[in-house]
Amino acid sequence: MMLKSGYMLSVTAFIGCVQTCVNNGRLDTLVSIIEKCKKTDLNKSLHPPWRVCNFIADVAMQSDSSDLTYYALEFMAKWIARGEKASPAVLLSVDEGLVVSALGTAGRTYNSRLLDGSWAVLKRSLRQKKVPRPESYIAKIYAHANSGNLQMAFSTLQDFEGDHGNSSEDDGEGLFSPFYSLNPLVVACSKKGFTTLDTVYHQLENLSRADPPYKSIAALNCIILGCANIWDLDRAYQTFNDINTTFGLTPNIHSYNALICAFGKLSKRDEAVKVFEHCIGLGVKPNMTTYSLLIDAHLTTRDPKAALAVIDHMIGAGCEPSKEMLKKVRRRCVREMDYESDEKVESLARQFKIRMGTEVRRDLLFNLHYITDYS
Repeated sequence: MMLKSGYMLSVTAFIGCVQTCVNNGRLDTLVSIIEKCKKTDLNKSLHPPWRVCNFIADVAMQSDSSDLTYYALEFMAKWIARGEKASPAVLLSVDEGLVVSALGTAGRTYNSRLLDGSWAVLKRSLRQKKVPRPESYIAKIYAHANSGNLQMAFSTLQDFEGDHGNSSEDDGEGLFSPFYSLNPLVVACSKKGFTTLDTVYHQLENLSRADPPYKSIAALNCIILGCANIWDLDRAYQTFNDINTTFGLTPNIHSYNALICAFGKLSKRDEAVKVFEHCIGLGVKPNMTTYSLLIDAHLTTRDPKAALAVIDHMIGAGCEPSKEMLKKVRRRCVREMDYESDEKVESLARQFKIRMGTEVRRDLLFNLHYITDYS
């Protein structure tokens, strides 16, 4: 009523509105109130306290309300600008974890305005004194990839590589892995099949000839795994070869993992093993993803003994098998009635103190006896 009558909304009254809307789950009403305040001269300068801004952002992100999250960050940006102009200056900063959550909300709701606003607030908070953390870049890549903006997603990857080291370095499982942190980019590349994959590849090829050239092994790994996702082994293998011949780069462990995945998806176990052996022969250190993919390739061809041999190799290399890995092998042992291998799986579980548990529901389905005589 106050807004309709043209009165000025006090901060206390606004905080009361916030609490009421949150308690009643009416975040859309709160968005409407903020938008009406922005349209009136008396209320467009409304600045709720910093703690209230954080509270609004937290509630909005839990409910995936992208508009409310944007307005909360906008209030914070005004506070940051006001603090910088004060004498003496008060340097306020938005928590980077909050920005990562906001970028995740932008990705889930396909809201480009929230994406751009979140990144602008983060850069303003960092004040060029340090670079955004890897989690922030990964969240931004996710948001762009989910929105289908591949050009901006790969541009963010380029900035990510520039700020946090070259992706050709050995970064273990995570930072530039197409199976984990960059997987949203892989999914976006393969969403429309080979058309998108070819477009991205040609763009990377053109960028490699630009001045200055941009060559990214992480981007090429995403294409290889994207080809594996659409079961296109020829494209995956050709892209793998082009890493060296066309781009002048050296494949890393993620490149080999993506190729092993491509062979494994098409039940080409022997070829996957050859890729693994070639990788070992070149001195490239396998990671847990490598062993997991190789085990999956063996289990696809119903060979639990070969899968256990890979686990032995993995243990010899200083890695420990995961619970999920042992459960997959045990499941195949039961279905193939390989009780000797099953006992070895149980022995490994005891050795590494892994509680395997039971699979009652899976066993019920596996042991069902279907009746075809309906007479």
